[in-house]
Amino acid sequence: MNLDKKIYPFTAIVGQERMKLSLILNVINPSLGGVLIRGEKGTAKSTAVRALADLLPERKQIEGCKFSCDPNNVDLACTDCAEKIQSDQKVDIIMSKMKVIDLPIGATEDRVVGTLDIEQAIKKGEKQFEAGILANGNRNILYVDEINLLDDHVVDVLLDSAAMGVNFIEREGISFAHPSRFTLVGTMNPEEGDLRPQLIDRFGLVVDVIGESDTALRTEVIKRRLEFEKDPIEFKNAYQAQQTELAENIEKAMELLSEVVFDDSLLETAAKISTSLEVDGHRADIVMIKTAMTIAAYHQRNAATIEDLKEAATYVMPHRMRRRPFDDSCYAGDTIKQMVDEMMR
Repeated sequence: MNLDKKIYPFTAIVGQERMKLSLILNVINPSLGGVLIRGEKGTAKSTAVRALADLLPERKQIEGCKFSCDPNNVDLACTDCAEKIQSDQKVDIIMSKMKVIDLPIGATEDRVVGTLDIEQAIKKGEKQFEAGILANGNRNILYVDEINLLDDHVVDVLLDSAAMGVNFIEREGISFAHPSRFTLVGTMNPEEGDLRPQLIDRFGLVVDVIGESDTALRTEVIKRRLEFEKDPIEFKNAYQAQQTELAENIEKAMELLSEVVFDDSLLETAAKISTSLEVDGHRADIVMIKTAMTIAAYHQRNAATIEDLKEAATYVMPHRMRRRPFDDSCYAGDTIKQMVDEMMR
């Protein structure tokens, strides 16, 4: 069975523009720290994640490497691949698409971080590592559905790796590290319980999604879904030009990101936004700037602007703003932007 034809085209998803952009920004710049998508069932959360991975073109990776290392980036390669590249040893290169690695709710810490064979290390002095989900996630999308039902400690481990791009394993005084640079996407239905505030804050971006209320848009959702199920190949072909254009735009943004600059006044504005909205710590300020830079790259610009920063704030601030006890309200992106506009007048 060809599973690719079962994946809905990303550009065919009706509405949910904020969710789609948040996913794109994290693929362009995994160092943003991932995105948490909160919303009711049936709002295309899972569909969008898998569609984005399918949209992206194939990329080079070293054959046989459990971390899917990039042969052209020795700085982010595992120890074995880095040694081979630096010593000009022959490495076989294959082309492969970015994958969606699912993390099951019942996953244990060992299943997530991987395991070390202590006996092998003591007897032979060799570090025998059995890859876990974080190893498979390197250079891929790590998808955690119903992340609010996952053990808090496992979520903490995920967020640490997402922030550092490295997974550290230490057992009985023996340590091992490997690259774990992935795009973290967590989804959840708030009706089934929330994450602890300390964990939510660790996500770079948060988006709240709801079903479309506009009758015309809901009608279009139904129409496209039925057309896709009737003939997936013909449906995907109809969106191929849009898919290709978006994929090329994302690739260009990845290349441009390292060249994006910003004025020092943007740093001051980010700090003012955080203090005015009474956000604790400095994580919000940093992620806001990084998100603004990524937005600029996505729009093929090499300088981040105040408008980029305002848009970034709508993704970075809603889950970090203080709330009164028993206040279950969510701060929508438009509300945040209005608050920022009023603050800057």
